[in-house]
Amino acid sequence: MGKIQLTAVRKSFGEVDVIPGIDLTIENGEFVVFVGPSGCGKSTLLRLIAGLEDTTSGVIDIDGKDATNLPPARRGLAMVFQSYALYPHMTVRKNIAFPLKMAGMDQAEQDKRVERAAKVLNLTSYLDRRPGQLSGGQRQRVAIGRAIVREPSAFLFDEPLSNLDAALRVGMRQEISELHQSLKTTMIYVTHDQVEAMTMADKIVVLNAGRIEQVGAPLELYNFPCNLFVAGFIGSPKMNLIEGAEAAKHKAHTIGIRPEHITVGDGPWEGVVGLSEHLGSDSFLKVSVEGIGTLTVRAPGEVHARHGDRVRLAPAGKIHRFDATGLAI
Repeated sequence: MGKIQLTAVRKSFGEVDVIPGIDLTIENGEFVVFVGPSGCGKSTLLRLIAGLEDTTSGVIDIDGKDATNLPPARRGLAMVFQSYALYPHMTVRKNIAFPLKMAGMDQAEQDKRVERAAKVLNLTSYLDRRPGQLSGGQRQRVAIGRAIVREPSAFLFDEPLSNLDAALRVGMRQEISELHQSLKTTMIYVTHDQVEAMTMADKIVVLNAGRIEQVGAPLELYNFPCNLFVAGFIGSPKMNLIEGAEAAKHKAHTIGIRPEHITVGDGPWEGVVGLSEHLGSDSFLKVSVEGIGTLTVRAPGEVHARHGDRVRLAPAGKIHRFDATGLAI
């Protein structure tokens, strides 16, 4: 249970195609992340799968059945939104049980499912509290619990961590990943944060202007980007992209070098350090190199280069090559 297949799925608003046509298969039990910049169509695509938007054309197949025209309630999916959307006057217990109550489930089964979900999410001791007595992370867990009790064939997450601070985001990333390992249920997760995508996904779908640029495992996309868009989007800090004579030496229109694949010391490039960020184990340097531009360098933490220092750099790892159309060579 939980296989989702999209065939030539298209969505337009008037004359504007926001999803020009997508083919995608999500296997049972996979954790798939839709990632891309704002306006790339990732949330729209998720809403099409959920049934919250009507498809203009194409087929959405869920567990071997055509679900294209089914209402959301009949698709067997559960969605967790960016907003917690909890009822403030209800206890955590009643919030989690609410979809079961609406479905007319008997009280004994409701209680059983709520207790089970609360145990998985470490919410058992909070069941009699109201949302106003909870932290942001706890509220998000309640929203996830409300989805869990429905026992769906797949979970759909629409940027669920956007309202949390940085520390809570890291913690919730881990909790959602552990939840996936525990439930073994298909999960589709939308985010603009490629760090979330890299750390959580079995498979990443990179979207740009409603089109799929590349699909693959996180390290596959990191090590073998198929084009300039993916190369520049996946990775933090971003890949250095160099054109001109330096790229021509490698018989390419553009070359890409990851910040960690440039060493400080001896080398063919000389530049001046601009911004330097020392983070303990790592130092990130912005180095202006004549004829090349500004390069981001990830160096060991003990490198103490400061603003205005002159340094020599050398490429010391894979150089990615791209043609004039932006495709990997």
